[in-house]
Amino acid sequence: MRIATYNVEWFFKLFDDSGALLRDGEWSGRWNVTRTAQINALTTVFQAMDADAVLVVEAPDTSRGRDGAVALRNFAAHAGLRAREVLVGFPNDTQQELMLLYDPDVITARHDPLDRGAPRFDDDFAIDLDIDATEDIVRFSKPPLEAALETPIGPIRLIGAHVKSKAPHGAVSDADVMRMAIANRRKQLAQCIWLRRRIEAHLDAGDALIVAGDLNDGPGLDEYEALFGRSGLEIVLGASGPAERRLFDPHGAQALQSKLSAAPTTSRFFLRHENRYLQALLDYIMVSPALRPRADHWRIWHPFDDPDCWGRADLRAALLTASDHFPVSLDLI
Repeated sequence: MRIATYNVEWFFKLFDDSGALLRDGEWSGRWNVTRTAQINALTTVFQAMDADAVLVVEAPDTSRGRDGAVALRNFAAHAGLRAREVLVGFPNDTQQELMLLYDPDVITARHDPLDRGAPRFDDDFAIDLDIDATEDIVRFSKPPLEAALETPIGPIRLIGAHVKSKAPHGAVSDADVMRMAIANRRKQLAQCIWLRRRIEAHLDAGDALIVAGDLNDGPGLDEYEALFGRSGLEIVLGASGPAERRLFDPHGAQALQSKLSAAPTTSRFFLRHENRYLQALLDYIMVSPALRPRADHWRIWHPFDDPDCWGRADLRAALLTASDHFPVSLDLI
């Protein structure tokens, strides 16, 4: 059984208000990519993955009279995917939903947000962010999806997350960059702490747990990490705790081993002001100790680093056209 996570940049721009695909020559949200070109590229990527379930990060929106689940089903039908049913979690108003696209012949899925360990993800989380003895209220702009899955290998709990970006969007001066970057990192870490507390509750219950999605973080990604002592990835994994309480993702583990050696990457962004590409490890599929014996193979569908992706010219080009992130998959046996 294959589980994947895929952050699809500007997915919502490929559909009209009725959820129909916009297969035309107009520009998509991606730089210099038409809507038809991005749709064709996504079709190639999703077909190549052939996953039983895909956590779609930045799925089509469910706002202003639009239904992202309808749009995603229409895409699955167009692409001829086995994963053709859609599970929706808490809707949001950011135009970037979290949805699970899955094969109903293999998996049964239901949205099942539990109220244990910490507040539900559509609620508020109180935490002192700046050590001033005053609790701050943290919210998810994109509340994580919590799913109960019935699968061929038994019941699995899935948390799909898209944690806050640390980028200082809107900054106009160096002082703004520093202020916003530090504030965003505080919120990003707070969301990771919230997520970890919910994970702890699943570990206490002995659940087979998967935590997947875009953490917008990894070790050593910015200079402000040293101010807080650890990355969001380390918090979610429980890296400082005993082995029986840690989640595992081999790419995250490799990145944490040494910040001086090359780490895997799951995203590729063009920095216009520097005229170069930046690659980063942002996307993960983490498993609990109860599920790790079933975890057979993790794969980043990277057009340059994965030899099979590199060897297929059509897939290599599609991965670069479809999104600024690359899918991550996990095979379970």
